[in-house]
Amino acid sequence: MNDRLTNWTASDDAMVENAIRRGANRRELLKMMLMGGVALSAGGLILGRASDALAATPVKGGHLKVAGFSASTADTLDPAKASNSTDYSRICALYNRLTFIDGNSQTTMELADSVESQDAKVWTVKLRKDVTFHDGKSLTAKDVVFSLKRHLDPAVGSKVNAIAKQFEDVKAVDDLTAEITLVAPNADLPTILALHHFMIVADGTSDFSKGNGTGAFVLKEFQPGVRSIMARNETYWKGTGPNVDSFEFFAISDESARLNAVLSGDIHMGANLNPRSLRIIESNPAVTGFVSKLGTYTNLNIRLDMAPGDKAGVIEGFKYLVNREIIQKSVLRGLAEIANDHPIPSWDPYFNAELKQREFDPERAKSLFQKAGVLGQEIRIVASDAASSSVDYAAVLQQASGQIGQKLVIDRVPSDGFWSNHWLKDPVGFGNINARPTPDILFSLLYQSDAAWNESRFKSPKFDAMLIEARGLLDQAKRKAIYGDMQAMISNEAGTVIPVFQSNLDGVSQKLKGLVANPLGGMMGYTVAEYAWLEA
Repeated sequence: MNDRLTNWTASDDAMVENAIRRGANRRELLKMMLMGGVALSAGGLILGRASDALAATPVKGGHLKVAGFSASTADTLDPAKASNSTDYSRICALYNRLTFIDGNSQTTMELADSVESQDAKVWTVKLRKDVTFHDGKSLTAKDVVFSLKRHLDPAVGSKVNAIAKQFEDVKAVDDLTAEITLVAPNADLPTILALHHFMIVADGTSDFSKGNGTGAFVLKEFQPGVRSIMARNETYWKGTGPNVDSFEFFAISDESARLNAVLSGDIHMGANLNPRSLRIIESNPAVTGFVSKLGTYTNLNIRLDMAPGDKAGVIEGFKYLVNREIIQKSVLRGLAEIANDHPIPSWDPYFNAELKQREFDPERAKSLFQKAGVLGQEIRIVASDAASSSVDYAAVLQQASGQIGQKLVIDRVPSDGFWSNHWLKDPVGFGNINARPTPDILFSLLYQSDAAWNESRFKSPKFDAMLIEARGLLDQAKRKAIYGDMQAMISNEAGTVIPVFQSNLDGVSQKLKGLVANPLGGMMGYTVAEYAWLEA
């Protein structure tokens, strides 16, 4: 229903870049991919070899081993509480959503047979027949009602509570029909329902340790912070998948160790590798690089309610101090696109192209820090390998700050426990945000005043009102104008510094086939276990 992002996996980048410059549409780009397996690049550099997504016949069997980059004892199998790629990878294997966003950024049906509305406020969801949970229970509308309503319960601690507050009522009409009534119209609802957190769980579920879903895999072992092992669901309702017999997922927090595990053949995929590893991958015939151009970004968060961010000018100073071109070209080897301190990338149809790009201006940063009374004082920045490339970002900032007499100290913390112990809590520190398919979702999750993931504690009643207004508009020109103003507000007022949008690099064995980029993140939008396959 909604066509938000363009994502491909990679080779012959220049061909596509030229096509984009001449105004090629999605149909033309897809045709190019079918002919040659080409992909988009952020900076005109080689991104890797073409994917094997168009292979004629998937191979059945094998034990798929994938390593993520972050894990902790807070790892969860509860979709509502999922907060990082490790959680998403597990829940995508165990559960299903009502809708699904495919590799062409199209919203398609999954557990739902249809999601329809006459006014974008009252939506009728028709469910597929003969879908069962792992424990044998049949899927009904009561499961949908329970799954969606629990996001509204403060005791659950749902990460998408701010989005779920749009639900005025969810009720079962009959066994296979649910009705969702929104507080106000939102034409994006089918796309919203495709978010990882809105996986459907069985009515009344309180114990998520068994991972009882309708998904492609059945849980065999789950050790938070250690690993998960799953076996193919032999009665999977889709009938055709998954291709592999079993799936093992764990984290290797050290990037070099994760890369070496792929190179040695110990794992089939190592997620989210540093772009500087690309040359090593390219030189090894046993592995390949799987690149997805996404709206993913690593950002510096400066809380507005804590020192030093509570002093006027400090946040603006940081925005002028970050050297975006150095990050794009040197840190990320060109696998990135310059950003402007708001979360909407240039390929999104709602992107505000009229907003002036903030430039690197250390002297202006110095003046702002001086007026704020912090110049020369020590400011600590928390960075971690858990937030992709944040340690390198911090080093770029530290180098620039030294030239103007501002002392920045990098507090590098372990990946384990980073998301639960540091993210959203430190006065100045990094985060890493996965791509989302609509501006409404991004703004609701990250900038709405009461959003659980409001990283800088940005609070604006005006922004909140604009969010609600734009959500219900069917006039796309008016909607784009409001979203454009909201991007400007975030760029100028929020405490989030977003230097670039990162292309995601996963290292994969040549044995792993069927890879297609997905707009919801790396590892095929975290669905690699269900859709990829292994060849001998």
